[in-house]
Amino acid sequence: MGLYRLQQVDRQIDRAQTRLETIRKTLANDTELQNALSQMENAQNSHHHSLHKLKEAEFGVDAQKIKIEQTEASLYGGNVKNPKELQDIQKDVISLKKHLGTLEERQLEAMLQAESAELQMQNAKSVLESIQASLGSEHKKLIEEQSVHIKQLDNLIEEREAALAPVPGELLHIYEDLRRQKRSVAVTEVEDGACSACGTNLNAAIQQSARSQRQLTYCPSCGRILFAN
Repeated sequence: MGLYRLQQVDRQIDRAQTRLETIRKTLANDTELQNALSQMENAQNSHHHSLHKLKEAEFGVDAQKIKIEQTEASLYGGNVKNPKELQDIQKDVISLKKHLGTLEERQLEAMLQAESAELQMQNAKSVLESIQASLGSEHKKLIEEQSVHIKQLDNLIEEREAALAPVPGELLHIYEDLRRQKRSVAVTEVEDGACSACGTNLNAAIQQSARSQRQLTYCPSCGRILFAN
């Protein structure tokens, strides 16, 4: 189930964010470090956003090229004989190619923005590492752990985007609502015939329904979505 995979990633993200928040509070008295961390976080977010925009632009260019190929195939394939239809198709090709130029300009702009965002992220990282290096040994372990969690969170955000892809919008809406209502746990496993979140025993019909995954099955007690292998 796509929602179960999403839940796994979200729980890892929650744990990483909770630990990072604890570390940040411990280091809260170091203003310079906090500023550098904030700059690093902003730079990472900008970089992720720019990469997303670049992917969208690349997809748009690729899709437009396919449209042009298909339209040109109609123009030169010999199946269309009517001069008026051929003229209309030729106009479509010209229009499609013109729009392709616009899309390619957007792609180039997105590429430049992504490169700029990456450079800013690297600069922010260098500043952060320089400040971290100057801190006393009492913060060293926390800072090392923080770096691990920041990198982990970076990877988890990418994993979450991949996990989101197969999830329909209406299911995602249900999932997000349950996450807000159920202390961030919307999907729970069936373990030893019971809901692993609340411990309620589940009858055979509910377990089979959770196992089939043809439709969402909810725990009759806590209301979470059930998942069973």
